Amino acid sequence: MIKKFLICLFTLTLIIGGAGMSMAKNNNWDKTFAKSDKVNVKKVSFKNRYGITLVGDLYTPKNKPSDKMAAIAVSGPFGAVKEQVSGRYAQTMAERGFVTLAFDPSYTGESGGEPRDVASPDINTEDFSAAVDFLSNQDNVDPEKIGIIGICGFGGFGLNAAAIDTRIKGTVTVTMYDMTRVTARGYFDSMDEKTRYELKETLNKQRTEDFKNGTYAKASGLPDKLTGDEPQFVKDYVGYYKTKRGFHKRSIGSNGGWNKTSSLSLINMPILAYSNEIHNAVLMIHGEKAHSRYFSEDAFKKLKGDNKELYIVEGANHVDLYDNLEKIPFDKIEQFFNTYLK
Repeated sequence: MIKKFLICLFTLTLIIGGAGMSMAKNNNWDKTFAKSDKVNVKKVSFKNRYGITLVGDLYTPKNKPSDKMAAIAVSGPFGAVKEQVSGRYAQTMAERGFVTLAFDPSYTGESGGEPRDVASPDINTEDFSAAVDFLSNQDNVDPEKIGIIGICGFGGFGLNAAAIDTRIKGTVTVTMYDMTRVTARGYFDSMDEKTRYELKETLNKQRTEDFKNGTYAKASGLPDKLTGDEPQFVKDYVGYYKTKRGFHKRSIGSNGGWNKTSSLSLINMPILAYSNEIHNAVLMIHGEKAHSRYFSEDAFKKLKGDNKELYIVEGANHVDLYDNLEKIPFDKIEQFFNTYLK
């Protein structure tokens, strides 16, 4: 089983998730969830400090509570696009009175960046701060009342953003992965130094080949068909990304794999080193039965202050918190942001 974990880890395919319902029939609506009649939505773009153009969907409540509203930037899961999970979360929170922004991270979806399908602990953390830049300059947003929601792998990047960006007044992580830990150590820290060195050797040989070929090799991605021998959480991911439930043409999880050599920076740059210095509020949400639960539990132990909370959803697995409306604690999330943003 550990070997299977390491193979899946190397291809970076078991660490992605998604959400959604069936596609709405509206030809102009390209999301995997139904369109709400309670919000307005428009496509926006902005640049991060590396000059990469990020594209997002800005959701605004039709019955806005005030001229200056609290705002939330949302991204994730790892390998998803804004038309999937983050869009659902953003639309739901806009229905509840917040300006929200679901955005595609650098190198993915409709956002810019070359080569495509790259993951970076630095740049993906920066993407959250760039979203805060954008929201802070909207006429209908109070720049002192901005929070973020990071889902799956972007829960870890979101915590890292909160550690460096003091403008983020409240951070919610949902079914969080620490991408740098799982890439460097394997699931449940099962990868030893020897195995990690062998992985680095393989990835660096790939760099040489990429340069020679003038292309960037991609990991294999999730299988189109299951053999039945896969870990349950891989089956769960396939059940989302490869079906009408959450398939999207721009999603890495639905259509391919990450740039293989993305793993190198994830191995070498632990993102939660300074999470103990987060002063502002944090709510970490995870499923009771999630294979990834230990990421949130361990990360929570480092947090300090009485404005931090770990909330375990009874009976929920990892992917339940992507699209299962009976499991996602939106009331809890709304209460958190009402407390710390309003």
